[in-house]
Amino acid sequence: MGEAKRKTYTASFKAKVALEAIRGVKTTNEIGQDHGVHPAQVGQWKKEILEQAGTLFETKRGRQKVDEQAEPERLYSEIGRLKMELDWLKKKSGLSL
Repeated sequence: MGEAKRKTYTASFKAKVALEAIRGVKTTNEIGQDHGVHPAQVGQWKKEILEQAGTLFETKRGRQKVDEQAEPERLYSEIGRLKMELDWLKKKSGLSL
């Protein structure tokens, strides 16, 4: 007999189904039937979202610290790269300035 292959779902699909379950407009059975997922799986995804909801906003957002030493080095290397590209383009095009 052939082995049955498990279905895999993307994270965005799981989130969509779980959020639909959290809204409570439809029953878990209806949601499962609409999306082709077992109702127990819908309940598990819903539970997982609710458990992890508190950690969504733990990380601080905003400006990241910039390494003041690395910024000038990065800019000088960018200038050097652009100068080399310009020289190469001038040579290839036949322009001489």
